[in-house]
Amino acid sequence: MSAAPQVQLRPLAREHAAVFCQLVIALADFEKLQPPDEAAQARLVEDALGARPRIEVWLAFVNEDAEPCGYMILVETYSSFLALPTLYLEDLFVLPERRKGGVGGALLKKVVSLAHERGCGRVEWTALDWNVNAQQVYEQRIGAKRMSEWLLYRMTREDMQRLLDGEAS
Repeated sequence: MSAAPQVQLRPLAREHAAVFCQLVIALADFEKLQPPDEAAQARLVEDALGARPRIEVWLAFVNEDAEPCGYMILVETYSSFLALPTLYLEDLFVLPERRKGGVGGALLKKVVSLAHERGCGRVEWTALDWNVNAQQVYEQRIGAKRMSEWLLYRMTREDMQRLLDGEAS
């Protein structure tokens, strides 16, 4: 009987920037979305590792693997009603061949631990409506609550420009 894989979580370092971008591309493929182009990948790395980081990236490594098999991106928001920060989980992705081995659970536990350590009032994230496997993990295994009373709204850069130009209806 083989031992359970050992998962190590580490903040993104410059040496893993390229493989981090490849993991983001793999997530885009999984979600059937347009992956980041080269310019967007460069912004991702700068936003994670630059002088004024906008995102916090954690990588997941299994056993002694040199390359990460998963990642998560975190950003801090704020709740005016709680008067406390919220840790928002933007992405969580694990390569298919490493799923069901504790990597995703380790990443989820890490975000909760970080939020707790930082005095956050809550952790929030979204899930695609078709990703039933993720929803089951969130609701049944870790006890997260689906927020049905809040609807997600989004404006793209093009939408913002139309509003700013006075073209929105």
